[in-house]
Amino acid sequence: MTLIETESSTAALAAPVQEQAQKFVLTLSCGERAGIVQAVTTFLFERGFNIDEHQQFDDGLRETLHLRTAFSGSPAYTPDMLEEQFRPIADRFDMKFSFHDQTQQRVLVMVSKFGHCLNDLIFRWRGGSLGGDLVAVVSNHETHRAMAEAAGLPFIYIPVTPDTKADAERRLLELVEEYNVDLVVLARYMQVLSNDLCRALEGRAINIHHSFLPGFKGARPYHQAYDRGVKLVGATAHYVTADLDEGPIIEQEVIRVDHTYGPTTLSTIGQDAEALALSRAVRWHCQHRVLLDQTSTVVFR
Repeated sequence: MTLIETESSTAALAAPVQEQAQKFVLTLSCGERAGIVQAVTTFLFERGFNIDEHQQFDDGLRETLHLRTAFSGSPAYTPDMLEEQFRPIADRFDMKFSFHDQTQQRVLVMVSKFGHCLNDLIFRWRGGSLGGDLVAVVSNHETHRAMAEAAGLPFIYIPVTPDTKADAERRLLELVEEYNVDLVVLARYMQVLSNDLCRALEGRAINIHHSFLPGFKGARPYHQAYDRGVKLVGATAHYVTADLDEGPIIEQEVIRVDHTYGPTTLSTIGQDAEALALSRAVRWHCQHRVLLDQTSTVVFR
């Protein structure tokens, strides 16, 4: 057999290999001033970056600007390099800012006896639509060990009693360090975190609450909803703070109901709302679309 080399194949072999563009995200918040966007775009242009997506929100009431810019270019840059080079601009405008690359956020999920949110997160993670990478499941019950392990996730059982609560929280922080966790998700984890733990996880822990906050706190929320004759069932995903269920809200989901819905049906519908709100909040956080603004958030969807 004779190999005939064509002109096109020779050209293909001789063509230089194109380096694959690296994708980055810049997020920043600062007081409103002229020239901020120009400074950002000039910084990126001078380094040969292409802007893929740009969103900003000028909050006239608080006189602040929030910005998220996704851009791509040379993989020779790293987030640390970009942060160092951008710092003079940030100092000039008194910015709070960060750069991120394509590295997926590492997510640890905490769960108790209700498994619908965990199941939904696993489904989206395995389908590639969660936006983050699940690395472990922690629970104060053994109920969902099989679900986690079937998905290939380590399941760590940490029982919690009033006497062991402090030790359990220390163990959780050890796991956050051990698994290099970026985000902790309370997927219907039915334990109140201490103020110290909330502070340690500030800005990197998301909880799902079974109502529009602050309504229907405590046990049997859907029975409370039924007793009050609600017309809407909702769920709220928010950042965890020391103020119980009062953290900055990321997402809320609502489903209309009527007087024919009993507590069991309301609970089923409510679980759908919880799963939807939580998965969106996790995805947006992992994609660096959520910017904290005092007690609230700016979400660039």
